Amino acid sequence: MTTEELKKVSACKTTRYYKKGDIIFDEGESLHGVYCVRSGVCKLTKLSANGKDHTVKLLGKGELLGQRSVISDERTNLSAVALNDIELCFVPKDQIVTPLHENQNFSFDVLQSLAKDLRSAEDDLINMAQKTVKQRMAETLIYIQKVFGTDASGALNVILSREDYASIVGTATESAIRILSQFKKERLIATSGKHITITDLEGLKRVD
Repeated sequence: MTTEELKKVSACKTTRYYKKGDIIFDEGESLHGVYCVRSGVCKLTKLSANGKDHTVKLLGKGELLGQRSVISDERTNLSAVALNDIELCFVPKDQIVTPLHENQNFSFDVLQSLAKDLRSAEDDLINMAQKTVKQRMAETLIYIQKVFGTDASGALNVILSREDYASIVGTATESAIRILSQFKKERLIATSGKHITITDLEGLKRVD
């Protein structure tokens, strides 16, 4: 964006706070702007045919929510839920759409971002089709550590329930519990309640 466009965004943006478990927006909702994560973590979910939520992606600091729906002027096809207390910056729709029409460089950057999101979604589909549940679980743990880091004790910063892990990798909760228990027995991870610590990163990468 140009300096003038950024000034306009800065003048009209607002801050919104959500508690753990709060719904930021629902699937099928019409959005009036774009959200950016300032702090905390949220998940994007899709309601499947069997009535269960499938976690599509985890989003942390600096990442955007709702941009595709706002740009395409369509209702959301995903829901966004706060995984912990989260602070979001909200930018009204017109402050995004108007520069898209008037600023070619901004439009191209947005197009590149959407293309990367599409590539990521394609990679996820390939992983679901070609990799075992164990491999997907291992990759999920590695991804969470890489993107969101660890706390002072070395545990993953993002605390998820076993149901959340099952939803992310696309399996039953019982299966997710069993796989995590196996990883623990193999000393790939250590657990304390919902807290998980990766103790053998290279071992997790070799899971088959």
